[in-house]
Amino acid sequence: MQNPESPENTFLAPIEASDDFFADVMLPVPLASLFTYRLPAQVAPLAREGARVIAPFGKRKVLTGIIVRIHQKAPEKYATKELLELLDEYPLLTRFQLRLFQWMAEYYMCYVGEVMNVALPAGLKISSESRIQLRPGADWENKEINDRELRLLSALSEKESLTYTEAAEASQTPQIYQVIQSLAKKELIILFEELKERYQPKTLKKIRLSSAHLTKGELEKLSQKLEKQPKQLDVLLLYLRHVPVFRDWTRNEAGLEKSVLLKTESVSDSALKTLLKNEVFEEFEVIVSRFEEYLPPEEDHVPLLSAAQSQASEAILHFFQEKEVVLLHGITGSGKTEIYIHLIRKVLHSGSQVLFLLPEIALTTQIVSRLRRVFGSQMGVYHSKFSDNERVETWQGIVSGRFNFVVGVRSAIFLPFDNLGLIIVDEEHEASYKQHEPAPRYHARDMALLIAQMQHAKVLLGSATPSTETYHHAQQGRYGLVPLKERYGNAQLPQIQLIDLKAERKAKTVKGYFSSQLLREIQTRLEQQEQVILFQNRRGYSPYMTCRECNWVPKCQNCDVSLTYHMYSNELRCHYCGHHIAPPRQCGSCGATRIETVGLGTEKIEDDLKIYFPEARIQRMDLDTTRTKNSYQRILQDFENRQIDILVGTQMISKGLDFDHVSLVGIFDADRLLNFPDFRANERAFQIMMQVSGRAGRKDKAGTVLIQTSDPQQEILKKILAHDYEGMYWHEIEDRAYFFYPPFTRLIRLITKHEEDAQRPRQAAQTLARALTEKIGQSPGTGPRTRPHSSGAQPVSLPLAAQSRAGKGRFEGREAIYPGKSGGTDYLAGLQKNPNRDRCGPGLKGSISHSVRQ
Repeated sequence: MQNPESPENTFLAPIEASDDFFADVMLPVPLASLFTYRLPAQVAPLAREGARVIAPFGKRKVLTGIIVRIHQKAPEKYATKELLELLDEYPLLTRFQLRLFQWMAEYYMCYVGEVMNVALPAGLKISSESRIQLRPGADWENKEINDRELRLLSALSEKESLTYTEAAEASQTPQIYQVIQSLAKKELIILFEELKERYQPKTLKKIRLSSAHLTKGELEKLSQKLEKQPKQLDVLLLYLRHVPVFRDWTRNEAGLEKSVLLKTESVSDSALKTLLKNEVFEEFEVIVSRFEEYLPPEEDHVPLLSAAQSQASEAILHFFQEKEVVLLHGITGSGKTEIYIHLIRKVLHSGSQVLFLLPEIALTTQIVSRLRRVFGSQMGVYHSKFSDNERVETWQGIVSGRFNFVVGVRSAIFLPFDNLGLIIVDEEHEASYKQHEPAPRYHARDMALLIAQMQHAKVLLGSATPSTETYHHAQQGRYGLVPLKERYGNAQLPQIQLIDLKAERKAKTVKGYFSSQLLREIQTRLEQQEQVILFQNRRGYSPYMTCRECNWVPKCQNCDVSLTYHMYSNELRCHYCGHHIAPPRQCGSCGATRIETVGLGTEKIEDDLKIYFPEARIQRMDLDTTRTKNSYQRILQDFENRQIDILVGTQMISKGLDFDHVSLVGIFDADRLLNFPDFRANERAFQIMMQVSGRAGRKDKAGTVLIQTSDPQQEILKKILAHDYEGMYWHEIEDRAYFFYPPFTRLIRLITKHEEDAQRPRQAAQTLARALTEKIGQSPGTGPRTRPHSSGAQPVSLPLAAQSRAGKGRFEGREAIYPGKSGGTDYLAGLQKNPNRDRCGPGLKGSISHSVRQ
C-alpha cells in the first residue's frame, strides 16, 4: 500500500504496530496502489468496506475515497494519516464492484483510481472550493497596500470568508490571483479549502397550520380574527379546501405545497408571508425524488407474444439451464423487446435484479416509455444526459432497493447491483459499447459477461446483425443461439435497391449528392403523406475544406486530422478534441483565396433538402442537434407525431427505433463505409445499413431502401440486398482466419507520445517492438512502421503509434498479431479441404475469446 504523502515525496518515520484500525482506501488518482489510512476511534466501529470517506492527500488536497479493506496492520515504512470523515452509514459500493474495479485496472492496463473516477457519478464525489478569510488579528493599517487590496480586505472584514470569484468582484479586478498572492505574502489573509457535497437532494417547500390552530374552536377564532384581513383569510380558506383538517386533522402533518397557494391568482404573496410571520402557518421542506412517480404496472400493458416469439422465449430459458450466455439473433422488426419484457418480469418475480443495456441514449427514449408502461416506478434509468444529482438518485435507488431493474447505456455496468439475475445487452454489436477515452478503455458487453459471472447471473445478447466474434462463439457452442427470422405481426422486410451513382453522373441526372431516383422517391412519399429517413454517417456540413490551387486542407493542431465544416455555427471543428476555428479566407499554404467545401455531412443534406423540398418539414438528428437533455426525446416525439416529414441523421437514427409511417430510407455514401481502413469495415457497413434499413416499413406495408453507391457490384452489397447475415458472416470469418484477425487473435494497440520531440516516441516504439518480439516472437505485421499523414489519409487500428501533440510528427505501426495455439490457418485449411462440412469444426478449439482490448 502507498503512503498518501508520496506524490509530494514526503515520507514520515515508521511507527510501531498497534491495536488501531486501518483502512486501505481507493482514491481517484492515477497511481498504482491503494492508500492506507488510520481510522479514527469514533469512526472505526461504523466503517464498512465500500463506504465513502474523505481522505487527506498530499499537503493540502482532500479526496473522496472508497474503503476497500479494514485491518489492524500498520504500514512499516511510514506513519499514516487519519481519515477526515466517514460519509456513508452503509456502503454505496458492493464487494462485486470493488472486485470489478481491480479486475478492469489490471486487464485494461490502467490505474484502479482511473476506474473509480469513471465509475462513480460526480455527485458522489466531495468537491473542495478555495476560499479566503482575514487572518485573525491582522493589522493592515501599518502595511503598504494598494486600492485593490484594500477593497478586498474591507470585504473580508464584513464577511467570514469569500470565494475567489467573490474576491474578484470585491476587489474590482480580474487579476485576483495577484492580489491574493500579495496579501498572503503580507500574512494578512488565510487560504483554505471548503468541502462541499456535490449531490444536493431535491426539496419541496410546503406549509401547514401550526399546531395551536388545529382544533375547531381555534380555527373559528382565527377566521373571525382574519375577517378584517380578507387577503389573509383567502389564504387560510384555500388551504382548508386542499387540506380538510375538520374531517381529518392528521392530514395537516403532510401540509400543502407552497407553490399550490402562490400560483392561485387570489392569493397574495405578502399575505402568506404575514401568516408565516405570525405563526399561523409554518413552512418546512421535504426531500422528494427527481423522478416522476408512475402508476403501478398493469397486466394489460404486458405485450402478447406471437408464436415465433414464444418459441424463442422458451428456447432462451432452455439454454439458460446449461449456458450462461445466449444470443438472440432476431431480424429487425422481429419484436425482441417484447421477449425482453417477458424475461425481465420472470426475473423480477423471482426476487433478482435486471440490467438492460442499450448502446445509445437516443434508444432509451422510445424503449423507456414502452418499459415504463409495464414496470412503472420500479424501473430506473441511467445515462449521461441525466444530471449528476439524477444519476446519484438512481445509484442510491439501487442500494436502497427502490430500483431492481435499470435501463442504461455503457456506464450502467458500474451501478451497485448485488443480486443480478439477468443482464440484457441489446444491439450487442454496437461500437458505442466501447469506451475509448478516458481510461479504462473497456467494452460494456464484455464487462457484462464478467459481472454476470461474478454474480452468477445470465446474459442475453440481442442483435439483428451480431458481431462476428459473438456469432462465432454461438456457432462454436460457447453461447446458446436462438434465431428469430420473422417480423412481428407478419410485417414484410423492406425492399432494398442499389442506385448506381456512376451511371447517373454519366447521364448527368445527379443533383448535388442526390440521385434522380432518390429525389423522385422522396417526392412520392411526401405526396402520399408518408415519412422519410435519410442516413449519412457524418455530421457537419462538409467533411473538410480544401484549396482549389494546391489542395491544402485545414487540420486540427492537436489531432492532425482534417477539420469538419459546420455551416450553422460557421466554424471548422475537430470531431475528436472539439478544437474549432473560423473558416480560413485564404490558403494556409499558398495564400490563394479559392477555398471550397468537399463532401457532405448531415447538415449539408438538410440544407439541400430545404432547396429541393421547400414545403417539407425537415429535422436533423446528430450530435450537434441533441446536446441538450431532452433534445432526443423532443425530436423523436415530433417524428412519431408526424410533425416531421424528413429526418436526416447519423447512426443514432439507425438503431431500434420504431415508426409506423416511415416508408422510405435513403443511405448516402455507402462506399465510404465499405472502404474505411479497418478490418471490420465490411461487417460494420453491413450492420449499419441493415439496421437503418430496418426502420423502413412496419406492420402490413413493406418499405423501400435506396443505397447510393458508385460500385454496386461489391460483394457485401449483394449480401445486404438479400438480407443475408449468415453469408456475410461466413465471408468475414474466412478472411479473419486467413489474416489472423479476431476472434482468432487478440489485438492490442500501444501508443507512445511526446509533448515536443517527434523522434523520441519513434525510438520508444522501436524499442518496445523489439522487446515484444523477443518475448512473444515474430508474427505477421509485427513491428512499427512510419506512415505520412497526407491529405485525406485515414488512420488504421495500430498497436504502436506515436504522435507529437504539437503537430511535429506522428509515427504509427501495424497490428502486432499473435495467433492462438490453434489459429486461423488450421480453421481455413479445414474449410478448404471440405467447404461443405460444418464450419464450426475442430480447427477453432482453444482459440481466444473476445478481443475486448481492441
